[in-house]
Amino acid sequence: MTGDSVQSTAVQDAGKGALVVLFLVTMIDMIGFGIVIPFLTYLVEDLTPENQVVNIGLWVGLLMTSYSAAQFLFSPLWGSLSDRIGRRPVLMVGLVGNTVFFTMFGLANTLLIAFVARFLAGVFNGNLAVARAYIGDVSSPQELATRMGLIGAAFGLGFTFGPFIGGELSDPAARWSFFQDTIFETHPYLLPCAVASLLSLFSLAVAYRSLPESLPVEQRTKSEPLPWTSNMAQMMKNSASMLKSQNVSLIIWVSMLFTFGFTIMHAVFILYTEMDPVNGGLAFSEADNGRIFAMIGISGIFTQAILIGPLTRRFGSRRLLPFASALAGVGLVLVPYTQAENAWFQILLVSFLIAVGNGIFQPSSSSFLTRVAKDNGYELGVVMGAQESLGAFARILGPLTGGLVWTLTVSRAWPFDYHTAFHLCGLMMLFASLLALRIPPLEEIESDSTFAEE
Repeated sequence: MTGDSVQSTAVQDAGKGALVVLFLVTMIDMIGFGIVIPFLTYLVEDLTPENQVVNIGLWVGLLMTSYSAAQFLFSPLWGSLSDRIGRRPVLMVGLVGNTVFFTMFGLANTLLIAFVARFLAGVFNGNLAVARAYIGDVSSPQELATRMGLIGAAFGLGFTFGPFIGGELSDPAARWSFFQDTIFETHPYLLPCAVASLLSLFSLAVAYRSLPESLPVEQRTKSEPLPWTSNMAQMMKNSASMLKSQNVSLIIWVSMLFTFGFTIMHAVFILYTEMDPVNGGLAFSEADNGRIFAMIGISGIFTQAILIGPLTRRFGSRRLLPFASALAGVGLVLVPYTQAENAWFQILLVSFLIAVGNGIFQPSSSSFLTRVAKDNGYELGVVMGAQESLGAFARILGPLTGGLVWTLTVSRAWPFDYHTAFHLCGLMMLFASLLALRIPPLEEIESDSTFAEE
């Protein structure tokens, strides 16, 4: 008992000391995802040769999808690898990848190079799943929801700064004479990417100095490393096994549906806001869109840092899932009904609904899934890797679906016009909410687990 107490205390101390570092790592992860959102449509237009015509909506979807496709393929690998060698080295490798490939994306001079840079950034960016597993390692059940909320707040902060940096620092030579006749004029989106690289490099230095390992050697998986193809096959098998598990599959499916609906919006939101008001849009610029996403991020920070703890204590993580899905769905459906004459008031209102719904959903789903995994004896890295892998799969389908639906409907008549993609977002959130209502209470899951073992 004494040995267990000492070990538990050491782990708790390490967890408290590492929270700031994990906060920073998660924030950098989301900066990398969100930084391209305000300028991606304009980058596709700039990199399209004059004598060629490309479908802007589909290319926007493809560039967003390349990042998520890589995460889908490699998140289970990083999660499983962290179970074997520890969380710390995996987190640091991800930061190295961020530093290199942010810069590569900013220097891209063709659509193909931009696509490759985003894909490689996704390959090395398994930080979110591993950070969640780290929190699970060092947190008691009573601390879990609050600590997941802090990581969720970092998630929201990164999603705030990412689009804001991307919007405000895009094409600096056109706004500040200091950048004229420099590389930032020939590569108008290099500056925000360079800032993101520097932030990632700083995070790497802090992690190297201050991030302790959370997974004791005696608790690590002892299997020998497999070849990459075998390892990938095993990771896919692990993800499939999690979907077959009665105790965790519903939670993962709910998260996947929520993410699918949410990321459809990522592809079509700016396609809508940049559209001419004559056609129903808002004529927003890169900076305008960056500020809108920043407001979404600020609302998410408030929700996850302030509201999630009291809400979880009052209602429990499981009960919050259907409510959060429905709230986000209402906001998503209302986006294209914004009127140009009241654009800022209305778009901020619907963005607030989306942000609060997402801010409640993310830590609630992660903390509930972690509790279920630990109570049933699953390896936490495998479970979180499976969740993140399926989430990345949804982020693959979401932008592609959004870009395709937008292309097919934008010029048509209501109801199958530019509103259609946002209606589809709401439909996915409705499915997620209904499925979440079927998740049994934790006490029933524990009871079923005990019965199965007997």
